[in-house]
Amino acid sequence: MEMFKCFSLALFGGLAVVIQLQVLQVHGQDQSGFISLDCGLPRDSNYTETTTGLNYSSDASFIDTGLSRSILPEFRTNVQQQMWYVRSFPGGPRNCYNFRLQTGNKYLIRASFMYGNYDSQDKALAFDLHLGPNLWFSVRLENASTFINTEIIHVLSSNNLYVCLVNTGNGTPFISALELRHLMNSIYKTQTGSLDLFARLDIGSKDNETIRYKDDVYDRLWRPQSFTGWNQLRTSHTIDSDGHNDFQPPSAVMRTAATPKNASMPIDILLDADNSTAKFYVYMHFAEVKKLQDNEYRQFNISLNGQLWFGPFTPDYLSTTTIYTPSGLTGRQYQFSIYKADNSSLPPILNALEVYTVKELLQSQTDPMDVEAITNIKSMYRLSRNWQGDPCAPQDYLWDGLNCSYTGSGPPRIISLDLSDNSLMGPTPEFLSEMTSLRVLSLRGNMLNGSVPVELVERSKNGSLLLSQVAVKMFSSISVQSYKKFQAKVEPLLGIHHRNLTSLVGYCDEDTNKGLIYEYMSNGNFEHHLSESNTNILSWEQRLKIAMGAAQGLEQLHNGSKPPIIHRDVNPTNILLNEDLQAKLADFGLSRTFPVDDDTPVSTLIAGTPGYQDPEYIISNNLTEKSDVYSFGVVLLETITSRLFVMKSHETVHISDWVNSMLSNGDAKNIVDTRLQGDFDMNSLSKAIELALACVSPQSLARPAVNHAVME
Repeated sequence: MEMFKCFSLALFGGLAVVIQLQVLQVHGQDQSGFISLDCGLPRDSNYTETTTGLNYSSDASFIDTGLSRSILPEFRTNVQQQMWYVRSFPGGPRNCYNFRLQTGNKYLIRASFMYGNYDSQDKALAFDLHLGPNLWFSVRLENASTFINTEIIHVLSSNNLYVCLVNTGNGTPFISALELRHLMNSIYKTQTGSLDLFARLDIGSKDNETIRYKDDVYDRLWRPQSFTGWNQLRTSHTIDSDGHNDFQPPSAVMRTAATPKNASMPIDILLDADNSTAKFYVYMHFAEVKKLQDNEYRQFNISLNGQLWFGPFTPDYLSTTTIYTPSGLTGRQYQFSIYKADNSSLPPILNALEVYTVKELLQSQTDPMDVEAITNIKSMYRLSRNWQGDPCAPQDYLWDGLNCSYTGSGPPRIISLDLSDNSLMGPTPEFLSEMTSLRVLSLRGNMLNGSVPVELVERSKNGSLLLSQVAVKMFSSISVQSYKKFQAKVEPLLGIHHRNLTSLVGYCDEDTNKGLIYEYMSNGNFEHHLSESNTNILSWEQRLKIAMGAAQGLEQLHNGSKPPIIHRDVNPTNILLNEDLQAKLADFGLSRTFPVDDDTPVSTLIAGTPGYQDPEYIISNNLTEKSDVYSFGVVLLETITSRLFVMKSHETVHISDWVNSMLSNGDAKNIVDTRLQGDFDMNSLSKAIELALACVSPQSLARPAVNHAVME
């Protein structure tokens, strides 16, 4: 059974336009401008449908989701081959086809649905069909044999056209076929909105067959229609063989016509509307199909609701004239009457009729620049999120991780983008800079590398963008001067990934603007948590876990990197903590690689934070991995005591000297942060102090290697 859509329609008078232009035919029989998708057909499959000659291909290249299913064999009888498969969408609230087309082009878009009991559930189904972010049609299938198709004529507002199936909770959405036909922009013009097909009728047909391609160059579907009280006229001659009418109704349609049996009676077309806000466009196609004798003359007028609308008019022999409404007609009920003119010897005729309602697609699509950027991100990183259709609209189907602005009459803009914890690899994409409305960007929890776009860094510095994942460390122009071949130094660090090392996700290197872009750590640095101003006191177990994490990060730099890396600035501010208080060693801006096969110390300018620097390194300028061990020892003492590395009283005392002094007085217990209120294990404390003091030995040979520190 085939079902037709019912619409609320109305007309309110208006002018008529006659078209009879000499134009070239826009489509030959090569199907240029056609996209014919058999939805659910296996990927890379295609065929030519035998009854129409249309070339159908799989829809798999235009959609990422859905399952291929087949209707049951008993439902394949008397339906064309493109109905045999369906694409079913059991997952996600919205699943969308995406077509990359040319902005401003006009398309006839047709979607077809035949349930065919493909899921063996044999039940009624209902779901919505969206065109871009707007509701196009509500699909209602009463049983397995129900067949529905819906058509709309639409001008593209962007290069991306989305056709979406939306689950409304009344069964699994599916689609059988999706067809796009490129039209000339000179036809089916509207003042606003798109044109939703109400009826397209082949008047006077005796064959009871639907006419489409190849007879119709646009592949419009013309339904046969005859009326009681009308005579049918027919010619075997071709109508409009030279394609002089832009609408180009097919000759197979135009060679038949209807005329009243009683010559004095009109041809009446009655249209009713459910509401007074509906708008209607009507297209009447006329051609004389009878070779008139000298004493015969056909002329008629067209009235609308009793008032002359067009005429008098004489149709041309074997040539189509299209009379249509140039603007949407509004009202609740209206009647067209085509009636014989006073001097006419013959009654009026009508060959074909098209009626459309205006579909106002009021929700704008997301700004094209934002769409381009977010689509590139999805493609580049092959994100598996359910990112379907328009990113921002409608708001009920906003993409995960996005926030958008909907102010004013302009298109929605992406203002927040969360790409965190997606294990993204590769460079930070340059096209993120094109998202000019972006105010928050989260990249944490990924393994990005390479140069972060300078514009993003600058926007982060001036406060117009919250770059969240990242942390930005900028260097002054004076500091930069000591960084010769800045990029060469940074590049090796981008490939270092370890659970206890803060990922260096990129860098900024433009003129005097040089900086490092780090993974963002939500709990800040270790120094803050040790300070007296912090009211959330770290437990003894938490402190040891953080110290262990820092040591493991250091071990990775020394023993897991090729070539090995000396950090040179291990201190509590460079130990960052994530949401789980997992420690990650940060700030590789001062680190330096040293030879793999040579244990000879590296001579370099002194760098690092005073108080954490290796005494031997200060004296000799000779940097070894034991220099990092010394710095770690100072950090471990601070972990135990929550005291500054330098005690300030009447004289300056280094924390290692103060601890040794307390131990010599047998006062080990009071070394520990008093805020712990004795909640620690003495044996654990003793081992921690012993390891820390070994690490801060003045002579590097007396210090343990970092892997020994981790083991301890």
